[in-house]
Amino acid sequence: MAVARTPGRQQTNMQLTTILTTALACASTASAALNWSLQKASNPTTDQADAYNRIETAMRDAVARYHRHSPNASKTIRVYYAPGVPTAEASFNGDLRFGTNRAYMNTRTAMHEISHTLGVGTTNAFNNMCSSGNWPRALPLLRSFDGQGAVINCGGSHFWPYGLNYDNEWSETNAERHVRMVDAMIQDGIGR
Repeated sequence: MAVARTPGRQQTNMQLTTILTTALACASTASAALNWSLQKASNPTTDQADAYNRIETAMRDAVARYHRHSPNASKTIRVYYAPGVPTAEASFNGDLRFGTNRAYMNTRTAMHEISHTLGVGTTNAFNNMCSSGNWPRALPLLRSFDGQGAVINCGGSHFWPYGLNYDNEWSETNAERHVRMVDAMIQDGIGR
């Protein structure tokens, strides 16, 4: 005759430990993420409403691409529609602004500006690595894309190739490589 057993205290504790370990692992993974919010007027004009729609579309796509290919990107980004800005701009403190020119309210620009919030061209560490050429992770990654002679070029707070500095640099391949390069640069320490 089979006897049904009730889980003992040891088994219950082991199950709780497993659940807690899994929850902590998920919390740790979730902490490396980009979070963003668009600051909006409470009663937007037609111009503002149109800009907000375009900016939100660009940011959603750009952030989704970073989430797919950059496990190390972590930043809270405050996005603004700022008519005085000629194109778009961002800083390491997490502020990102789009100007009135609708041509820059796109995924490519959003990805490029997000890279500035992560340290590209906005930190001393980035500038030092550019000057020294010391990119322990980013340079080997670039060479896996473009061959052993490839180098990371820097200037005017930008890098290339794969910096997505201009619309003519856009392609699905370049977008993925951009994010992977920024992720490698984060691992190299540009955010310090």
